[in-house]
Amino acid sequence: MIVCCRGSVSCGLKDLDQVLLTSTMCGRTACSLAADQIRRACAYRDRQGKRRDPEWKDGDRDKYKPSFNRSPHSTSPVLVSRKHFHKNAESAEPILAAMRWGLIPSWFRESDPSKMQYNTSNCRSDGMMHKKSYKDPFIKGQRCVVLADGFYEWQRQQGEKQPYFIYFPQTCEKEEADSEEWAGRRLLTMAGLFDCWRPPCGGEALYTYTVITVQASKAMDWIHDRMPAILDGEEAVRMWLDYGEVPPMEAVKLIHPTEYIALHPVSTVVNNSRNDFLECIKPIELGIKKEAKPTASSKLMLNWLQNPSPKKEETDGASPLKVKPETPRKSGSVGLMQMWLQKGEEPLAKKLRTT
Repeated sequence: MIVCCRGSVSCGLKDLDQVLLTSTMCGRTACSLAADQIRRACAYRDRQGKRRDPEWKDGDRDKYKPSFNRSPHSTSPVLVSRKHFHKNAESAEPILAAMRWGLIPSWFRESDPSKMQYNTSNCRSDGMMHKKSYKDPFIKGQRCVVLADGFYEWQRQQGEKQPYFIYFPQTCEKEEADSEEWAGRRLLTMAGLFDCWRPPCGGEALYTYTVITVQASKAMDWIHDRMPAILDGEEAVRMWLDYGEVPPMEAVKLIHPTEYIALHPVSTVVNNSRNDFLECIKPIELGIKKEAKPTASSKLMLNWLQNPSPKKEETDGASPLKVKPETPRKSGSVGLMQMWLQKGEEPLAKKLRTT
């Protein structure tokens, strides 16, 4: 039995799935790339302009497992500044880590993290500045980038919920045979916060994270009124991670809705988190029990997921294609700066309530 986010009522796994569908924004993601492919997909340019693949934090490569249907409390790949783990590193240098989804504050005093009764898988941007569980990590620079093929969201239709898969638009050009750069699908990069919890009686440290959410853009507000804060482009990712050069008051400007997303309806098989297979992300035609004709972007996504690549080092990844980022439409922003001036802070022992 698991304690659910609506108080101290116990529920089974199936019931918990329904709670997550109704009480959270960005309650499911998919990340199906193999560990070494994620490194290539997250390549960055160092201060000398050289292309580099981020390393996995010690031991974390083996903790990560690809999944088409990842829910809170599971382990996900995130990017963080290497300086959090190596004091002599540059704060702009990223490192890959495997962290548990659902933030456990460092001050949590229970002996078991599962006793955290409230849902911290998402952090509302308008509560980030004054809720202690989120404000402390944010001020300390504990910012992370959550990686995924995309995320799922549910739209209520005639008393039922229709799932959609949301991701970056996928575009391609002719692949160059001698190219060393990643030519596979573009991963969705979501802004998050992380913290490190240590058992009061000693034991291994647990790193956990939360996804920051903002008011939904017009591209998806007809599905849900909120969406993850998506970081579009290598520079936005770098600035969010580089807490040494980009202070909180500047980093907060990166948190806003975006119109630059693609989406399609998917089967309700994704409603059960135990269903973890390709069908979870395949597009369907609403009202008809057969696959819909894929859009250009969803067709590319499926091709990368289904077709083997002769160049890849592992067998559970996707065949690469050259990705050429599009110019995003101008996105709105939320007034977070004024909340920075708020001086009120919740008492240490007060529990938070998030979306």
